[in-house]
Amino acid sequence: MTDAPKSPSRRRFLTTTAATATTFGILGCKKTAPPPPQRTSGVFIGEDPYRYEVIHDWAILPDQYSWQITHNCAVDSDGNLYVIHEGQEALPDHPAIFVFDPQGDFVRAFSNDFQGGGHGLEVRKEGNEEFLYVTGYQKLKTFAKLTLTGEQVWKKRAPMDSGAYAAGEDTLFEPKDRSEIWARNRFLPTNFAFLPDGGFLLADGYGAWMIHRYDKDANYVSSFGGEGTEPGKFKLPHGLWIDTRKDEPAVVVADRTNGRVQWLTLDGEHIKTVEDTILPANIDQHGDTLLVPDLSARISLFDKDDNLIHLGEDEAWRTEVMKDGKAMRRNPEGWVDGKFVHPHDACYDKNGDIYVAEWVASGRISKLRLVS
Repeated sequence: MTDAPKSPSRRRFLTTTAATATTFGILGCKKTAPPPPQRTSGVFIGEDPYRYEVIHDWAILPDQYSWQITHNCAVDSDGNLYVIHEGQEALPDHPAIFVFDPQGDFVRAFSNDFQGGGHGLEVRKEGNEEFLYVTGYQKLKTFAKLTLTGEQVWKKRAPMDSGAYAAGEDTLFEPKDRSEIWARNRFLPTNFAFLPDGGFLLADGYGAWMIHRYDKDANYVSSFGGEGTEPGKFKLPHGLWIDTRKDEPAVVVADRTNGRVQWLTLDGEHIKTVEDTILPANIDQHGDTLLVPDLSARISLFDKDDNLIHLGEDEAWRTEVMKDGKAMRRNPEGWVDGKFVHPHDACYDKNGDIYVAEWVASGRISKLRLVS
């Protein structure tokens, strides 16, 4: 299974990076092409001050494109939403990244380079410019920095200096079998967190189960974590974030298969763990609140004291979603308004509204409009 702020909204710290750009193909479309997205639903979840109107299928693609398992989402300073889907390897010319304006209208699509393995997506402001940081897993085994229109600044593969990977894992090759994709000595990056010094952290969520640190010029520095259930170790560190709500910033890791969220120092020393989560997938921040999409059919929030508030909590619905090999992800007719199937990522905009990307076969982006 493929499975915020006094700090800026959705993954932004300041740094300066000089780079050259190589153009990916960019596909555009007039805003008049798609049908108008649903603007209101009358369906509400949560309680004050965390009460939201849930608008499913908020982002609608033009007919020439198709959702192919939505994975991650991020918002830029203009309120535009960027969405990456896994994409089908058999459709190499189809774009993997879509952009929607604050009203939900389609703006552009680009980056077929990430078809067949598009995963993580973050927006970061560096000086006066914003960039996309993107990960590709499956056979792609890569991560990259792009402009907001899809031009490549740099692309990288496994950090071999970490000593964690099999020979050749930093090259593009055709795997002979599953063991050359899915193993602890393979590189399958999932998500980023951005450090105060201009560097960043990269989670190898499906591969070595480690967190890698890079400097502001994207040079490898160090690693921490690895496989285990003890504090500071992980089983699928799928998402991460730099928590700036306290005096000292800390790394927060969605340790998914361990069913917990861990706080660590920026050097990887364990601080604390919260275990009232099921399959936490990623993290975002708005003011004093952390947002945690949980692949097990719910959205969770940590308040300023790290008390958990669950949105869409319904044990009977979760049981229905998780049974039969998660068959519900392929059955849109069975989905219920105001409930989630498999939230894979979620992000805030500057107003405190939430966007949710779900790991479902036909893809889905929902907007949670803050009404409190």
